[in-house]
Amino acid sequence: MNPALKPGLWNIFFTLLVLGIQSFGGGSSTFYLIHQVCIKRGWLNEEEFVRAWALAQIAPGINLVKLTVLIGHRLRGWPGIAAAVSGLLLPSAGVTVLMTAGFAAIRSQPLVQAALRGILPATIGLSVAMAVQMAQPVFSRAYQEGYARLAAHLLIMVGSGFLLAANLVSPVIVLLLAGMAASLAMAVIPSRAKTQTAGTE
Repeated sequence: MNPALKPGLWNIFFTLLVLGIQSFGGGSSTFYLIHQVCIKRGWLNEEEFVRAWALAQIAPGINLVKLTVLIGHRLRGWPGIAAAVSGLLLPSAGVTVLMTAGFAAIRSQPLVQAALRGILPATIGLSVAMAVQMAQPVFSRAYQEGYARLAAHLLIMVGSGFLLAANLVSPVIVLLLAGMAASLAMAVIPSRAKTQTAGTE
């Protein structure tokens, strides 16, 4: 990003503050909102966002907070981290305190129970939509590099999903295995783009 186009600290803080206020429905909705803000405002492109999300996955802690830290640092360094994280967490922390005090009085109400049951499928839908949207640039690049690399990406995705769904190993192990498999695949399978370049020389 051009330094002249980078948002100011107050801009980052208020943007994430508004986003935090809208973050109903759990991590999937918050993740969706962060993604939309980054892409629409030009803070990150799709590939940079996917890379930041991948980095957030491989470190311990809350993924959305880690993602916000990476975005804040990308935009304005350490001050950007403070602005982004405080903006994101301030609304949820305040609302959580208030809800904890009041939820006990209304949680047994039928309308509240019905609303909570409706949130779950909507959250799953958001997760699926975001997964498809994030996968597009990854598989688009793999397709440009050749069918073999595309097949390797698909195999890694399916294998990772199976291991997680079957609860066979820790997510950390799945991520490490996926990283090693991808590194091996990229080393063994030639890129179509590189092959074509070598052929023209």
